[in-house]
Amino acid sequence: MAYIRTVKTASGALAVQIVWSSRRGSRQIEHIGSAHDEGALAALKAAAAERLAAGQAVLDLGVAAPPGAEPLPITSSQMRHLWEALCAAYRILGFESATQRDKVFRDLVLARIIEPTSKIDAERVLTEVGVSAASYATVKRRLRGYAQSGWRQSLAAACAAHAGWDRPAWCSSTSPPCTSKQTPATGSANPDSPKNAG
Repeated sequence: MAYIRTVKTASGALAVQIVWSSRRGSRQIEHIGSAHDEGALAALKAAAAERLAAGQAVLDLGVAAPPGAEPLPITSSQMRHLWEALCAAYRILGFESATQRDKVFRDLVLARIIEPTSKIDAERVLTEVGVSAASYATVKRRLRGYAQSGWRQSLAAACAAHAGWDRPAWCSSTSPPCTSKQTPATGSANPDSPKNAG
């Protein structure tokens, strides 16, 4: 779904853009213009909204608006239901306990489910959702811990527990990733077997 977004530029201006599509981390973006004050920003947003609605017919409900009536301004928006559902799924899968309730990790994971994007752009996604996001500097400090094998094993154990898979007795948390052991089938040819000795 296409939407309008504002992005702060290097010069300090606010760029108004239309994101027409977003797939696999890449987006088709149309730049409308850059604003340096509130008036110019409002004008660019209005132009972007007209561009976004181009070619769409108005549904005539036969209801006349009272004289002087104007659309109510949107002061904020939140994807509250989507965010709460994702948080619930994250908790049910056991990731909240496995990560010791690491909010930075959770927010980064869920933001990239909503929109597959870079770590630095995840902050924008969380802001659009209505969630207070950690700074990119904080995310970078945490990445080394997230890359540790113990962290990955905790998440893998949570997945296994949710799926009902029991950890084998010969598999420890400090050992390399577990692999299945295959037992030769009964009667299979084995060159070292006495039965196959010449």
